[in-house]
Amino acid sequence: MTEIIDREAPPATTGGRTYNTWAQNDTLEDYSLRYAPKSFRRWSPYVVATTALGGIAYLADFAIGGSIAISHGFSSALVAILAAAVVIFLTGIPISYYSAKYSIDMDLLTRGAGFGYLGSTLTSVIYASFTFIFFALEGSIMAQALELGLHIPLAVGYLVCSLIILPLVIYGMTALSKMQVWTQPVWLVLMVAPFVSIAVQEPERFSQFTHFAGNSPTGSGISMLGIGAGAGVALSLIAQIGEQVDYLRFMPDKTPQNSRQWWATVLSAGPGWVVLGAAKQIGGAFLAFYIAGSVGLAKANEPIQQYVHGFKTFAAPVALGLATFFVILSQVKINSTNAYSGSLSWSNFFSRLTHRHPGRVVYIFLNVGIALALMEGGVFGFLNTVLGFYSNVAIAWIGAVVADLVINKPLGLSPSYIEFKRAHLHHFNPVGFGSMLIASAVSIAAYFEAFGDYGKAYSPFIALFLAMVLSPLFAVLTKGRYYIARVDDLEEPLLAADGLPSAALLTCTVCTTDFERPDVANCPFHAGAICSLCCSLEKDCHDSCKSGSGSGPGPVALAPPTVRSAD
Repeated sequence: MTEIIDREAPPATTGGRTYNTWAQNDTLEDYSLRYAPKSFRRWSPYVVATTALGGIAYLADFAIGGSIAISHGFSSALVAILAAAVVIFLTGIPISYYSAKYSIDMDLLTRGAGFGYLGSTLTSVIYASFTFIFFALEGSIMAQALELGLHIPLAVGYLVCSLIILPLVIYGMTALSKMQVWTQPVWLVLMVAPFVSIAVQEPERFSQFTHFAGNSPTGSGISMLGIGAGAGVALSLIAQIGEQVDYLRFMPDKTPQNSRQWWATVLSAGPGWVVLGAAKQIGGAFLAFYIAGSVGLAKANEPIQQYVHGFKTFAAPVALGLATFFVILSQVKINSTNAYSGSLSWSNFFSRLTHRHPGRVVYIFLNVGIALALMEGGVFGFLNTVLGFYSNVAIAWIGAVVADLVINKPLGLSPSYIEFKRAHLHHFNPVGFGSMLIASAVSIAAYFEAFGDYGKAYSPFIALFLAMVLSPLFAVLTKGRYYIARVDDLEEPLLAADGLPSAALLTCTVCTTDFERPDVANCPFHAGAICSLCCSLEKDCHDSCKSGSGSGPGPVALAPPTVRSAD
């Protein structure tokens, strides 16, 4: 893991970089590769929370819950869904807190939480794959609705479902916040309406649901194999916290005046998404049971079928139209988030590999294009297999990040703050990166039955356990030397006198644009301040700033950031 600088950097040119119109437009770009500055974080906690929670309008939860119940029966499905929800909620708390506190997205957080500057490129792909897998699943659900309600062929429906998302996502948080706030009340009413109607007209169906066996060979009772396999599918959603913090990074700074509201927003819009998510999965399991006699088990996990029959209980003449509208509304809400978050991940990934950034908008088309290919390939038909495999990798990543935040930092094994800039990071940090690789490899082997049936069923839990044990172990063994490559030596303190990130503006010597202090580093190569994006895209310096600054195996002091003294 030692990084050696063995090439002489060519002379630097000052003020030589310009960005195209897309990358320069803050409304389009949404600070996709940067710290979200205080001047841009102008939304109230309520708007941020509503926008973040609007993104969990997806109906894949209903399909997932239905699939788990059909495969493993009621009791195993219920325990599996609740167990996964507890894991997702607990791991989401520290991630949400640090993202909202430091105003950074999941990729930047991962860099500083034990993975290193290039180490997090792999997690960018893992996260991007989450967004396009679920875009494809949600798009498939919407296409099913278009086929049933409007008789549009599936292949055409997939294309329509992809294209209608683009205008919303291009304008980022500005457009998404308005759309999510306006549509949330309608969506909530339509989502719960079938359950209320059934509770009033056929309350006995809920008690009958507890005896639902589906296709389970063990019936409706509890099966340890069923619990593990079901939880593995539900745990594939653990990476959803990344989409939540893509919005939470726009939270206003936490102050004594807004502390209670700040925490309420972070907890509800961060890990709190899984409360509604688990409820939807259980609801999907119930609706699958409710309609199985009418449509058969093979189609009982399709949300469009679930809601057509649900709406028939109180609005039979318009049930199909109402269900089609509800599915389309839900898919627009969630797939705008999937496409948005995917564009952030691809931006981070390609900027580090190519040292170019054409703008976040370009990667929207890439992400949606991959999702469209998956839809046309019939990904919905392999729902449990795709999600069960993916959960092993996703949970290893999240587990390694959480271990750094809740174990390594309190113990002083890693810096107390999150450093995300290339100028101060090693390329790779074995603490998080190594932990994730080992945990993923072992859990994937378990998934392919290397450790028997129980090993396969509980492979995601193996990944979580290994990641959280190996991270502090590697931090102790490496003595934290791979977290910080060189100290922050800018004269302007990183924190203001109130302890919040400084809003002082510094001019980047490369692009000659002003940026707030947390987004700027000192650059010996350019002999001045440099913004984090210009630093990421610089290909001629060969990391010369880190030669002789602890970039090798020698430790670098894990000092806290400097604070401006009060006048």
